[in-house]
Amino acid sequence: MPIATTQSDFRKHIKDYLDRVNEDEQTVLVARSNQRTAAIISQNQLNALLDAVNAKEDSLDYAIARDKLIDMHIIPDDPIIDSNDNYWNQFKNSEEK
Repeated sequence: MPIATTQSDFRKHIKDYLDRVNEDEQTVLVARSNQRTAAIISQNQLNALLDAVNAKEDSLDYAIARDKLIDMHIIPDDPIIDSNDNYWNQFKNSEEK
């Protein structure tokens, strides 16, 4: 869950906020004037997001980037699917086409 703060509080405690971003992989939302907000994320989070955006959706690179994002709790994990006959038959049917 992101940490929200004001611009003045962020300036006063910048080291503490940046430590939380880097060490705890927290996202800090800084409220600015005119109802604008800036988000501070770690370089690791940014790299994982960029890897996922730039990879082809069905590629190994995308799967790896997606796993990183799940591990960082940026995106939710996939629900567990029961592997019954209907589940496996959908793949047989698609191969036969």
